[in-house]
Amino acid sequence: MPTLKVAHLRQQGIDLVIAPLNSDFGHKTRQDQEEIISEIHVRSGSAGLAGTVVPVWDNGGGQMAFIAPNNWHPFFRSLALSAVWANVSREISW
Repeated sequence: MPTLKVAHLRQQGIDLVIAPLNSDFGHKTRQDQEEIISEIHVRSGSAGLAGTVVPVWDNGGGQMAFIAPNNWHPFFRSLALSAVWANVSREISW
């Protein structure tokens, strides 16, 4: 069964499930992206991981792209993709 590696963090009292995805995620339609986010949310919940799911991916040029609530944009803009990978601590079944 395939797995997805995620970083499960608690920042400012909020649980986050940060999912590093392939760069092609950024080329999918918004609807497809939302379906993938929803699926990660369901599967992470089944694995006992609570929190807001935030997909991140390499946007080229050393930039990390993400989909997160607006109030989390400053936090995610301050992160590098390497920092996310350094915090990967869990796997969820896919």
